[in-house]
Amino acid sequence: MTHAAAAQKGGDNPSWTLSQRQKLEILGAILLALFLFALDQTVVGTALPIISTKLNGASLYTWAFTIYLLTATISGPIYGKLSDLYGRRPIFIWAVGLFLAASVFAGLSQEMWQFILARGLQGLGGGAVFPIAFAIIADLYPPEERAKYGALFGAVFGLSSVIGPLLGGFVTDNFGWPWIFFLNVPLGLVSLFVCWRLLPPIKHPESGRNIDYVGAGLFTAALVPILLGLSNKRTLEWTDPWVAGLIVLGLVIAAVFVWWEFRATDPIIQPRLFRDRTVSISVASMFLAAFGFFGAIVFLPQFFQVVRGMGATESGLNLLPLVFALIVGATVSGQIAARTGRYKEIILAAMLILAAGLFLLTNLRADTDLPVLWLWMVVAGIGVGPSFALFAALVQNNVEPRQVGSATASLTFFQQIGGTIGLTIAGTLLADSLTNELPGRLVANGIPEQFVSQFSAGGGSGQALNLTGTGDLGAKILASVPEAFRSFVQPLIPNIVTAVHEAFAIAIASTFWVSIGAAILAAVIVLFLKQQAVHAPAMATPEAGTAASEA
Repeated sequence: MTHAAAAQKGGDNPSWTLSQRQKLEILGAILLALFLFALDQTVVGTALPIISTKLNGASLYTWAFTIYLLTATISGPIYGKLSDLYGRRPIFIWAVGLFLAASVFAGLSQEMWQFILARGLQGLGGGAVFPIAFAIIADLYPPEERAKYGALFGAVFGLSSVIGPLLGGFVTDNFGWPWIFFLNVPLGLVSLFVCWRLLPPIKHPESGRNIDYVGAGLFTAALVPILLGLSNKRTLEWTDPWVAGLIVLGLVIAAVFVWWEFRATDPIIQPRLFRDRTVSISVASMFLAAFGFFGAIVFLPQFFQVVRGMGATESGLNLLPLVFALIVGATVSGQIAARTGRYKEIILAAMLILAAGLFLLTNLRADTDLPVLWLWMVVAGIGVGPSFALFAALVQNNVEPRQVGSATASLTFFQQIGGTIGLTIAGTLLADSLTNELPGRLVANGIPEQFVSQFSAGGGSGQALNLTGTGDLGAKILASVPEAFRSFVQPLIPNIVTAVHEAFAIAIASTFWVSIGAAILAAVIVLFLKQQAVHAPAMATPEAGTAASEA
């Protein structure tokens, strides 16, 4: 039956009665919401050093990213099912509304815990954008037209990746960091109005009967204590119950989660998908690539703003080599794989290039020349781009057509989780390394031993004096010294600041070693892939966009 005939007979898809103009208006509204979701990540990346300083939350720096990834990852599959049951329109409107309300909350935050809570709520709203946006495309257009319009999603993410750091830096420097969140509201309201007016109440209750709330709850209950335990390692020992105890608790619950997923009627993660070796290897490699990449690049804006004293705008500009290299790597590798079918060699080479780029970044120091750092970032970006582009194609080509959605969602799920865990571990290593490096750098810069001991005891990890914040570090240190001793300390301030910046740069560089290990392990796993013909994704993959957004 043709679309026209179905429309005349009142077919079960109300979108078939929409005019082309109405469909384009809906598509524009969906793309606008997707743009806000992607832009919010890039904007925050360059603004977060300033935000964490203003809200006195340097020790919670990574949680602003972690909580967003966690809530968006967990809520995505549930939103997809709810939209099948109750329709795309009400769920999408609710999710975008929650995202906008949380954006206002984030902009009004006065404490770091308030900001982190707002970011979690943003993730709960933003988690709906991807699954529902792709579902709406499938509702509006027949299969032969979906790739044409779906390719716009990749373009939106690429655009946000480029302008996000610049826009975030410009707004932060000229209007204040709250406005990067307030600007979401007028644009989001346009998207809400169009979808409320035009989006038909499309439902597919036959595919959404079973929602794995138990699985979502178990996974959240498993991941949160693991993340908290890793975060607590910054100030406690591995054997402390609040470190090892929480991690073990999380692993036990994770085992229960796996047991449940094998018994759930419609699990969040389909266990049967992993019977295919290509799917299992692709998902594991994606997890490791995200683990190694996201956990490292989040700290580059801190290096630019804290160590090199850049503003947010200049920091955003200095991230562009990494972003452009990632996009070029993803695009070119997809084209080469489509023409040659030699995906295994491309991914293996990409993982090794990523490891090489990350190794170069371990040489990061306070006085590293920027052109040299840009080159290192380009190497890392070229290495990670192909993995985000090609793993989606591998997974989609090795499952049945009816499983493509679930398989792609599982890949994205593990990519986000890899990034979440990677961020937490990198933050822990950063704090440990800073604590270990700071005394030595102070001594090397001529600071008397007695003062070094007092300074380290008073906050060697950077938490007590907020050594990793933006602004005039020398003035902060001097203000923390009792007035009777300031005349003695003041001549030492330039040397102290130099030592802190040197220690912080070395600490950031140290986080890349774990990333290197993850990239090499991913390369080893890729060796077990079977060689087979593969086609590049018909549309730009969300994974590539998400990676660029995080950068």
